[in-house]
Formats: sequence, structure tokens, C-alpha cells
Amino acid sequence: MGSSQSQTMQQPGKQQKTMTMITSELETPWRPFDWGQKEALRKWLENLTPSNPDVKDIKILVVGPAGAGKSSFINSINSAFQGHISSKALVNSAGGFSHSFTEKLKGFTIKNGKTSLPFVFFDIMGLEPEEFHGSKTEDIIKAVFGHVKDGYKFNKEQSIDYKDQHYTSDPSLSDQCFCVVYVLDGNTVQFTDDRLIKKLEIIRKKISDKGIAQVIVMTKVDEACPLVKNDLRKVYTSKKIKKKMELCSGHTGVPMTNIFPVKNYHDEIDIKDDVDVLILKALEQIFHNANDRLKDNETY
Repeated sequence: MGSSQSQTMQQPGKQQKTMTMITSELETPWRPFDWGQKEALRKWLENLTPSNPDVKDIKILVVGPAGAGKSSFINSINSAFQGHISSKALVNSAGGFSHSFTEKLKGFTIKNGKTSLPFVFFDIMGLEPEEFHGSKTEDIIKAVFGHVKDGYKFNKEQSIDYKDQHYTSDPSLSDQCFCVVYVLDGNTVQFTDDRLIKKLEIIRKKISDKGIAQVIVMTKVDEACPLVKNDLRKVYTSKKIKKKMELCSGHTGVPMTNIFPVKNYHDEIDIKDDVDVLILKALEQIFHNANDRLKDNETY
């Protein structure tokens, strides 16, 4: 009888654990997603043409906290088109490194073999909570509006001004960015420093006034949720990932329709279709947003 009672006493705990595992996943994906669309997306993106004939390449600025995965996201895009792991944008792999590894504004073209696609991603020094650490909000805003030339080394003490050789006083339409991509770490988004959120708010308000498109790429979804770590295709059935995306939206004001969960390539030596298709779907929406802004044919 003692053995029977012991088994009876253990059952509620087992049931509770089972229920926790079950309730962490939705029965159906909250966002329908076609996992077989990789080739169709890639072909569509390879044949893009900017909506304005005066603009050869659509410029996109990638912004986010230090260590969120900005450079890795650019590399992952390039990997999806190259068919192998790419490391064009330098990435810092040292654990516990809290300051930005990127120090200059650097533009990266995306290539399919030898052909360049009609957009350029600009990597920038990461944002940090402290006032004199990381990129300055003024520099990010000036970069969006085309005032900062490729190769500018950021000064943590002061923002770039008209006297700097990397400053463009009268930027053309081609100099300007038509979409800002905020890269946020899905694994730690709930711990985002209020000072960092304030910086994102300043940037968003300034560029929203000019109608600049904005998209969030939420990285490290595999680290953020055990379900997704075991199976990337559960990214849209994971309650945890959905909640973290909602936090991203709350921190920035960007609507959920413009938030995309991805896994960057990190320690892989071969590309994977499921990783690529999430990256390419985010890129599709980034281009739609940027091209819609370009159609306005206005300088800032």
C-alpha cells in the first residue's frame, strides 16, 4: 500500500510537468508560414528592381544593442544567397563581451554568386545604455538621412558634424536609407535596460517623422526557447517566442506585422533551409517597406 501511495503522490507532479510542457506550445501556428518557400523567395529577391530609377541600391541601416547579432544577421543573409557560410561582416565571438565590436559605418552588398543584389546593408556601432558608450543616437539618425559616409569611425564622445571629411552636407536620394532594421536579442529582450529603450525611442521618433520604414529582426530564437532549439519550425507555435516578440514591439513601437524571429548562423559550417527561409522572409518584408518609402521620391 505504501508503494501505491507513493506512486499516487508522484502523479500530480508529473502531470504538472507534462501540462507545463504542453501549454508552452500552441496547437496551431499563430502566424501561418510556408517552410517550403525558400527557393521562391530567393528567386524573387534576386530579380528585384528599386521603384525609383535614380536609385541603384536601396540602403538599409542595421541598428541594435551591442551583441544582439547585427553583423551575424548580415552574414546570414549573405550565406542564404551564396549557398555557404559567409563571414563578410566581422563578428566578435568572445563570451561576455558587452561593448560593440563594430566601430565604423560599413556597407555590405549581398551577392548571388558574382551578381550583386540591389540593396546594401549598413552595419553600425552597437547601442549601449551608457551615455558615452556605443553609437550615439544623433549619428544613427544622420546615417539614416545620408549625412554619414561609408567608413566613418564613430566617436563615443561626440556626434559627427559638417567639418568631418565623412560628413555629407547635401545628401542625394541614393545616399539615404529607406529602412531601419532593429536587431534585438530574443534571449535577453526582457532584460533590456530602460536607458537603451529610451535611445531606441529617440531614433524611432526622429525617423518616423520622415516616414522611414522600420522592421525588427529578433535573433537567437533557438537560445530563447527550448522548443525552438530542438525544432526551428516551432518558432510560430512557441508561446515564449510570441511573448518575446510582443516585448520587442512594446520596447520600440514597431507593430508585430513588422517583427521577424530568426536564427543567425553562429557555429554551423553548412547552411540549412529552415534557417535560410526565416532570414529570406524577413528580407522580403524589409525590401517591401524600403521600396514603398522610395516610391515617395522625397529627400529628407
